[in-house]
Amino acid sequence: VQLQASGGGSVQAGGSLRLSCAASGRTFSRNAVGWFRQAPGKEREVVGAISWTGYYTYYADSIKGRFTISKDSANNTVSLQMNSLKPEDTAVYSCAAKSVPPYSNTALFNEYDYWGQGTQVTVSS
Repeated sequence: VQLQASGGGSVQAGGSLRLSCAASGRTFSRNAVGWFRQAPGKEREVVGAISWTGYYTYYADSIKGRFTISKDSANNTVSLQMNSLKPEDTAVYSCAAKSVPPYSNTALFNEYDYWGQGTQVTVSS
């Protein structure tokens, strides 16, 4: 399976962006999906994750209340809606998928099976 994140760009602080993670080769209907980001000179960190069922999500404290993850199985995409962006949100954002048993409600995993290329998000003050 191949993943591709898109939707990044440059915005001013307080603005919004919507990132999409598209899968080819298989459907997201059998995967939990996570969003990660890596800023220059920093380690990669988890932003959020969504379970196979789509009912359970996890959000990092730094983005809780500002970002929302959603899963559209019909269109085979997972989105990350980012509102109230801050300069410290500047990073390369990537998505990753984890193969899970049917009806799994676990959102976040320690390891993921598939990773996509990232998309740059730049927030200016």
